[in-house]
Amino acid sequence: MPTLTIQVNGTRHTIDAAADMPLLWVLRDRLALTGTKFGCGVGLCGTCAVLIGGKAVRSCTTPIAEVGDREVTTIEGLGAGGPTPLQRAWEAERVSQCGYCQPGQIMNATALLLQNRHPSEAEIDAAMRDNLCRCGTYLRIRRAIQRAASEG
Repeated sequence: MPTLTIQVNGTRHTIDAAADMPLLWVLRDRLALTGTKFGCGVGLCGTCAVLIGGKAVRSCTTPIAEVGDREVTTIEGLGAGGPTPLQRAWEAERVSQCGYCQPGQIMNATALLLQNRHPSEAEIDAAMRDNLCRCGTYLRIRRAIQRAASEG
């Protein structure tokens, strides 16, 4: 197996992994960062979303070799100095129900707010439409993103 170096949450890691190993399993199994969840395994649900270079990607279908020198940010890496405005809004709006999809939802919403500081309702819906929530908390998710945009 080749030795690869990746930057995750501000820390450089050297790991032995096949180049085609999905980033999700590197994070969970090699780096013990279990906040990123496994959902569908084919990139359709968004549960495994992380940021690579500030953009949301599905870690279950992203081979580790594709990461290169770009920074990976997981849910554990957000708000290292305290909750972000989005995380505070998530709590204030009581978004979480079962909570399983929430790391991916928050990472996708973070990417949206990095690209568009004040998204419209339609832009939020478009950005979040491919992130599935079995509990159906979509309206609370939208309100949390709107709150974070207005407070941040």
